[in-house]
Amino acid sequence: MNTKLELALKFAALTHLGLIAAGVLMPHATGLWRECAKLAPFPRTLFRVYYAFIGLCLVSFGLGSWFFATELASGTLFSRAICGFLAAFWTIRLIAALLLDVTPYLANGWWRLGYHATNVVFSTLPFIYAWVAFAT
Repeated sequence: MNTKLELALKFAALTHLGLIAAGVLMPHATGLWRECAKLAPFPRTLFRVYYAFIGLCLVSFGLGSWFFATELASGTLFSRAICGFLAAFWTIRLIAALLLDVTPYLANGWWRLGYHATNVVFSTLPFIYAWVAFAT
C-alpha cells in the first residue's frame, strides 16, 4: 500500500512543477507586471513578495513531496498532519480558483488549456494528500 501512496506523492510533486511553470507564465498572460507598475511602491513590493512566497511554497511542497514521499506515506502522526495540511491548503486554493473570473485573460487556446490544466491540478492535489493522510 505504501508504494501506491509514495507514487501518488511523487505525482503530486511533479504537478507542483507544472504549477510553477504556470505561475511564471501567468504575469505575461494577464499583464500582471504592467498592472503592478501602476501601484505605489509599497503595495507593488508587497505583491511581489507574496508572489515570490507562493513560488517558494510550491517549490517546497513539490520537493518535500518528492524527497520525503516514503516518510509522508509512513502513517506517523506528523506525516498525516503534513498531508492533512496540504489537503486543506489545496482545497482552499481550488475554491479560490473557482471564485476568480479569469475569462478576460483566456485570449487564446493555449491560455485556456493552461487554465483548465491548473484547475485539474487544483482538483487532484486535495484528493492525493487527503488519501495519503487517511489511508495510512
